[in-house]
Amino acid sequence: MKMRIELNGNGGKGELSNVSRKSKRRQKKSSQVQKLYETCKEVFADCGPGIVPSPENIEKLASVLDAMTQADVGLKPNMPFFSSERAPIITYLHLHECNKFSIGIFCLPPTSVIPLHNHPGMTVFSKLLFGTMHIKSYDWSSEVDKNIDLTTANAIAPRSHPDGSRLAKIKVDSEFTAPCRTSILYPADGGNMHCFTAKTACAVLDVLGPPYSDPDGRHCQYYLEFPFHNSGVSVSDEEEEGYAWLKERDKPEDLCVVGVPYIGPKIAKR
Repeated sequence: MKMRIELNGNGGKGELSNVSRKSKRRQKKSSQVQKLYETCKEVFADCGPGIVPSPENIEKLASVLDAMTQADVGLKPNMPFFSSERAPIITYLHLHECNKFSIGIFCLPPTSVIPLHNHPGMTVFSKLLFGTMHIKSYDWSSEVDKNIDLTTANAIAPRSHPDGSRLAKIKVDSEFTAPCRTSILYPADGGNMHCFTAKTACAVLDVLGPPYSDPDGRHCQYYLEFPFHNSGVSVSDEEEEGYAWLKERDKPEDLCVVGVPYIGPKIAKR
């Protein structure tokens, strides 16, 4: 028996058009970008400044990001964003922002740097989509390290200098090459203050929960780094390498981040 196919007066173009639109909608729903958006909505639904998602939700979002590739967001290393001729200009692709979270991609040409900065009250997920990047991150030192001699403890206890610098402990100081696992930092630990240096062309997919907000007091603060031995505290060379003094600074004049429309798979916002 032959299957009977009925066409409308325009040769079935109406049905085909509807099917095509439905197919595109299904593709959007099933895209990795759409999955990321839906997961962020779930993970950050009951969160806010300083409120970290549950370990289960942290793992859920990290697993989605771990699975994402440059193809999922429509990026290739040979795009103009990543040309060495553009350095040190950094391009930011905005995917989504609401009061709960933001999703964006930093496109860094070789040698470009996102200087040391903080993420007040935020939980941040960073996925290196491609390239090699050096990441250095710090947390504020909340207690004296057990390895530091008691004779230096009193000197460290205030954890600040008269010039306004504060003692911080290095969390990460390493190079990462994609593919690698998602980096996660928290409001008070995990490397809340970090610096990115592109060794090659790099793309970093960033999720911030909640996003920066000047009206709410969550502005991006930049820092200068000073070696720990400048503190006047006498400790071993090994211990010195684990700490630094950080001092607030204005936004670096040579930092150039240009916003560009995102043209990859779209997000169906509901």
